[in-house]
Amino acid sequence: MNIFPLTLLMAGASALISIWLGFRVSQMRLRARVSMGDGGNEAMVRRMRTHANFAEYTPFFLILLGLVEAAIGAQAWLWAVAILFIVARLAHPFGMERPAPNVLRAGSMVVTWLVLLGLAGYAIAIAYGEIARPKITYAAAGTAAL
Repeated sequence: MNIFPLTLLMAGASALISIWLGFRVSQMRLRARVSMGDGGNEAMVRRMRTHANFAEYTPFFLILLGLVEAAIGAQAWLWAVAILFIVARLAHPFGMERPAPNVLRAGSMVVTWLVLLGLAGYAIAIAYGEIARPKITYAAAGTAAL
């Protein structure tokens, strides 16, 4: 049994962020008395799009992260990339609450795209043998080598 500590942590963090974003939508629904759709409320649209945007990008991130971690292990640079993604995804809702254009919104999206682009490129390079796959063991987890 292989344990991927980085991917597990990021999946857990992502689930918590998704719950938080959904809660923010629910709060807005109660305040605006809108049970379905956006009710023509611009603030509601922004909150809904923030939650949807997270749901659109996060699965690709987690899949790529898990596959790269399975191939090479949880290296320090991979931890940095994963934390960068989470920070960007936390900044995005605050950017969506401000008038466009703003640094939080634009910056969070650029970081999200760069992280996905980098992980995608790395995954493709691994798949085509351009990057050697070191044998990694998760000794702390008591698992066999990959």
